[in-house]
Amino acid sequence: MKVTVLVGGVGGARFLMGVKAALGLPAVGRGPDDHPHDVTAVVNIGDDIWLHGLRVCPDLDTCMYTLGGGIDSEKGWGRAAETWSIAEELAAYEADATWFGLGDRDIATHLVRTRMLRAGYPLSQVTEALCHRWAPGVHLLPASDDRVETHVVIDNPEAAATDDAPPQIAVHFQEWWIRHKAGPRAHRFASIGADQASVLPDARAAIADADVVLVAPSNPVVSIGTVIGVPGVAQALVATPAPIVGLSPIVGGRPVRGHADACLEAIGVETSAQGVGRHYGGRGEGGLLDGYLVHTGDHAEVPGAQVREVPLLMTDVDATAEMARRAFELAGVRT
Repeated sequence: MKVTVLVGGVGGARFLMGVKAALGLPAVGRGPDDHPHDVTAVVNIGDDIWLHGLRVCPDLDTCMYTLGGGIDSEKGWGRAAETWSIAEELAAYEADATWFGLGDRDIATHLVRTRMLRAGYPLSQVTEALCHRWAPGVHLLPASDDRVETHVVIDNPEAAATDDAPPQIAVHFQEWWIRHKAGPRAHRFASIGADQASVLPDARAAIADADVVLVAPSNPVVSIGTVIGVPGVAQALVATPAPIVGLSPIVGGRPVRGHADACLEAIGVETSAQGVGRHYGGRGEGGLLDGYLVHTGDHAEVPGAQVREVPLLMTDVDATAEMARRAFELAGVRT
């Protein structure tokens, strides 16, 4: 079976572990070469950012490290057994941006990526080269080889301190998310470069040729929304004959992880399983989803899509694998 998953960030990486386990693959590592199943992840690149002259791709790296066994499992991001000598020296120099943690081991990845990008290799080939080391057992594909960065217009945190400060400013999503912990109110999001970008051909083919497409329980606005916003992705999803099943990232009216509620509020969507499901829309009504899984007790109605209630807490790999199995079941495919 060919499974294609739209993912972003920590939740998406952990969900991919469950998808692999549900298919009989090891959650971490590649698995046997003759295994009959194939998993492709189309990964959000909107969080990508230049820092200290290095190209950082947080979602691609989180998926690669998680599936390759190199992640800091407590944080859910960054390298295990990390050290911070370079970050300490940068802080001593008062070099921006001290609010974004780059560990020594992690910087090595960014150095290799940046060198390859500057040599003319596209991001997809760079990612493939990096994955040779980690053997994640999943084809990790950026949604595009082109620059697509999420920026956000927020209330200016400095406005109260000085009279001549503008009331709103535009910042990179990472600055709002990490430096300000999504505290200042977000008014709107912009995908810088998206109007000139195009879907990675391999990502488009993975959607077209899939037996099932899953929408991971990642942030519906700045992860999944950014992937779908890359020109060509939405068209590929409309055209694919594969069933498309999404999993709610909202449990009991709250995000399982992160600040998805602040993102949903900015675009006028209710922070609920139903709100996200209707934001995606049912395929039978011109939307995205054929099926939608919500957490037990989170009732939702999404016109044009089948909705089922199942446990959706990724407490461990086994629980996450069961989530993936229920998604396959709703899609009507057998593993």
